[in-house]
Amino acid sequence: MKFLILIAIATIGFAFTVQQQKKAAVWEVPAEYKSMENPLAKDAAGVNTGKMVYMKHCRSCHGNAGLGDGPKAARLKTFPGDFASAEFHAQTDGEIMYKSIFGRDEMPNYETKIPSKKERWAVVNYMRTFKK
Repeated sequence: MKFLILIAIATIGFAFTVQQQKKAAVWEVPAEYKSMENPLAKDAAGVNTGKMVYMKHCRSCHGNAGLGDGPKAARLKTFPGDFASAEFHAQTDGEIMYKSIFGRDEMPNYETKIPSKKERWAVVNYMRTFKK
């Protein structure tokens, strides 16, 4: 019973924190990235590679399922986003890759942390698996 109460308190605390965070401003993505196509096939091997990179670099803020509920998310001023949303999935792969790698504001730049173009696109493929 105590365990269920703790879970309820944690859930309410997270919901309150998300409500306090502002929504990110609209991203300005260069046209070349908007039209850029993902060169990787969306196969199991590529998705698994993307998952490994995501878990290492992205999970702490964006959460295991891309809902913006990672352990560091509550400390951010801006909600880190919901990768399972229709709004997220309406973006092109190039837009997602640009935002994920170049970052802005509280979203760090990952050009040196993820130098492999293959791994960058693999993360996009993995993020595409998040659904509600």
